[in-house]
Amino acid sequence: MRTNTNLWWILVVFFVFIDIVYTGWNILAHPDVPWPNAIEWVGSISMLFGALMAAMIGFYTHRVHKSQGGELPEDTLTADIDDGDPELGEFSPWSWWPLVLAASAAVAAIGLAVGTWLVPIGLGIFVVAIVGWVFEYYRGYFAR
Repeated sequence: MRTNTNLWWILVVFFVFIDIVYTGWNILAHPDVPWPNAIEWVGSISMLFGALMAAMIGFYTHRVHKSQGGELPEDTLTADIDDGDPELGEFSPWSWWPLVLAASAAVAAIGLAVGTWLVPIGLGIFVVAIVGWVFEYYRGYFAR
């Protein structure tokens, strides 16, 4: 986790440095124009926002590393595979509802591209898929 945090802070420094170079280059490339008009604002602001987003993730990973109270098994070289094997949840490998949910999203997206009359149909399929997925354990295994 410490390595991830350091990588994000290095990325912040890189984005800020490149933003300064990019803005300065634009000012130097247009000496006949006043400096606020010589700056290409979209690139400068987007690189600044990239630095801010990387700082946000770096701050988050730093706080998580600080609050976990030590190194995770994934971060130590002497750890076994079983040391970092948490329970990830309960999944239904036989469930068809995620496929129906993806189909509803596809119908709604095609409805936005082709004709808006398909969007309510996609939303209807979405409601059926969500209800079916949530309540599939109440009906038994392999139930439809």
